[in-house]
Amino acid sequence: MDFIASLAQRNADFAATTFSAGMKILPSRRTLILGCVDPRVDPMDVLKLEPGEAAIIRNVGGRVNPALLETMAILRTVSKAGGEAIGSGWNFIVLHHTKCGIAGCYHHAPALLAEHMGVAQGEALDALAITDPYASVAIDVAALKANPDFSDELEITGMVYDVDTGLIEIVVPAAP
Repeated sequence: MDFIASLAQRNADFAATTFSAGMKILPSRRTLILGCVDPRVDPMDVLKLEPGEAAIIRNVGGRVNPALLETMAILRTVSKAGGEAIGSGWNFIVLHHTKCGIAGCYHHAPALLAEHMGVAQGEALDALAITDPYASVAIDVAALKANPDFSDELEITGMVYDVDTGLIEIVVPAAP
């Protein structure tokens, strides 16, 4: 069986055994997670989330960039339409990880990475600590807290997942 057929079978099994038609559009734990597209770092798996507990946004590096801010603006509208504004009582987790492939882009295609991050090449890109997930998660949390378009009522946490141990470390504790 090829992989696409396998996926279709897995979906049929999901629909028959696990699917919940009553799931709400808003996450039940009032949590949004920004993570990397790396398949080793799926927040559903590494944080043992249940379906519907969190909304997950993934991009290269799990970084704060212009596309994330645009996505958040849209999500604020969707959440209001869903009956509850994203804000007080909500969590936003920035989840970076060790051995991220974004470091290869930093070394081999800095112009492409600078464009993705919405900064100029050189010092501005260097200031984002692309190769250090512990520094970069703190930088991204600080950027969100300083952004006037980002809700100042969200509790923002910065975490780093270690791909060698499977453990997360809270680098920036939750704070508005």
